[in-house]
Amino acid sequence: QVQLVESGGGLVQPGGSLRLSCSASRINFRIYDMGWYRQAPGKQRELVGSISSSMSTNYADSVKDRFTISRDNAKNTVSLQMNSLKPEDTAVYFCNAKWKSFAYWGQGTQVTVSS
Repeated sequence: QVQLVESGGGLVQPGGSLRLSCSASRINFRIYDMGWYRQAPGKQRELVGSISSSMSTNYADSVKDRFTISRDNAKNTVSLQMNSLKPEDTAVYFCNAKWKSFAYWGQGTQVTVSS
């Protein structure tokens, strides 16, 4: 069974930084497109950033120039470096793996940006 396990969430003050990691197991990681999504209370889940199997990246406009997604195929991990965090970044962040018709989700990690 494929597993995606997120870590690194927590409470941070506005302007601070956090780094989320997602570790994948039982998956041919290098062929999957990986993404980070988030869902705030009362809102739909939205794409934050993605990195394809060929290393191309894509970001939501709201996080461009603040967040960076990266992957390490040797370690089966995908990370999200989040800088200059704002209260509106508060959400549960989910890791996603996608290849053809196959898609998997992690359980999510809470990020709270508050003073």
